[in-house]
Order: sequence, then structure tokens, then C-alpha cells
Amino acid sequence: MARVLMLACATAWLALGPPGQAIAAGEMSQDQFDQRIHDYILAHPEIIMEALQSLDARQREAAAKEAKAALAAKADEIFRDPASPVGGNASGDVTMAEFFDYNCPYCRQVVPIMAQAVADDPQLRIVYKEFPILGPDSMFAAKAALAAQRQDKYAEFHKALYDARTRVTEAVVLKVATEVGLDIPRLKTDMQLPEIQAAIEKNTQLAQALGITGTPGFVVGDQIFPGATDLATMKKLIEQARAVPK
Repeated sequence: MARVLMLACATAWLALGPPGQAIAAGEMSQDQFDQRIHDYILAHPEIIMEALQSLDARQREAAAKEAKAALAAKADEIFRDPASPVGGNASGDVTMAEFFDYNCPYCRQVVPIMAQAVADDPQLRIVYKEFPILGPDSMFAAKAALAAQRQDKYAEFHKALYDARTRVTEAVVLKVATEVGLDIPRLKTDMQLPEIQAAIEKNTQLAQALGITGTPGFVVGDQIFPGATDLATMKKLIEQARAVPK
């Protein structure tokens, strides 16, 4: 970062310095050069902010391009991984993947929005990506949810965990599992399966490749949308994906 700022300031000074005072950098000692840059920065402090803003914009642009490339390369893993639970219309014409954590308040906030989107769009398919980033309780809940899928109760269990409206601890997970009729000994056994750990690790790797660093994170069509959103925005993303020629 310091090098970038130094180069930016040096370039500006050499380009913008008063014509009568211009001195080629090669004609100065290192101390003279450093002093001239120091003086220029003091006289034009705004260039530091301009350099930082330019650097940030370039980094964001590069990250967005990398994420789009990863989406194209990993579309099957994102939208068609058999290890990921599916909701809505399993044969729908548009798929929206959600990366989420049961202890994320913003994920809880979008639960009714997603439910309404599914209710309003009979062709919407949802892929659930367990992405437990908020500690051991979240990891326990994610493993339990994927284990519940093996008893054909993922959707019911998923909804019940959010309906609990409290921090989803191990005790809460097991209580909810009992209430939805899961076989608890089998659930605990299945939670230890290497396939379940592998599924969560794959989701984590996908999220990193897509630039999703928090929850929730949505992927629909060729769009990556980090953070909670409203129903209108969600529907717009879905319709944009639907309009893309297959």
C-alpha cells in the first residue's frame, strides 16, 4: 500500500510539478527524491485519498471479474450439487442458491421474503447452501440439517430452526429435531458422516470463490448478490435470470 501511494505521489509530482522546478528523478539523490515526495504529499494531501479510491475500485473490479469467472466455472456445483437440499419447485426454470447460517439475523430476516418469492413464483427452485460461519453452534446446526435431509425432513427442520427465534445452540437443535419427529440417535450418527463435512467444506470453498464472505449470499443466473435483500429486488434478480437465453 505504501509503495502504491509513493508511486502515485511521485507520478503526480513529476507530472504536475511547476515546469521551472522540474528535476528528473535520476538527477537526484534518494534523500532528495524522498524529501520532494514528502513535501508534495504535505502540499497535496488529497492525492492520497484519490490513490486509495482508485486502488479500491480496481481491486473491487478485479474481485468481481474473478467471482463471475468462478460462477461460470462452478455452476454445476452451485446449482446442481446432489448434496445440496432443494426447495421450491425442484423442476423450476430458475434456480436461486442461498448461502446461509442459522445464527445469522439477516438470514432470519430474509426467510419470509424467500417464502413469499417461492409462493409467488411456481417455477422458482431454491438450493440451500449450508455455510456455518458463526461458530460451533452454527456448525452443529448445519450438520444436523444435512443429516435431517437423510430422513426426508430437511425443509421442515430448516424452517423450524428459524422459527425457534433464538440462538441456535446444540440444545435448541436437538429440541427442534425432536419436535419435528427426527430419529435423534440416527441424526447424531449421520452428522458424523464424512459426506456431510465434505458438503459443508465444498460450500465454504464455493463461497470464497464467489466472493461471498458473509451471510446471506445469493446466486441466481449470472448474478451474485451478497447480503439481505427485499422481495422486489429478489424478484428482479429472478426475472433477469429467467430472461437469459438457455
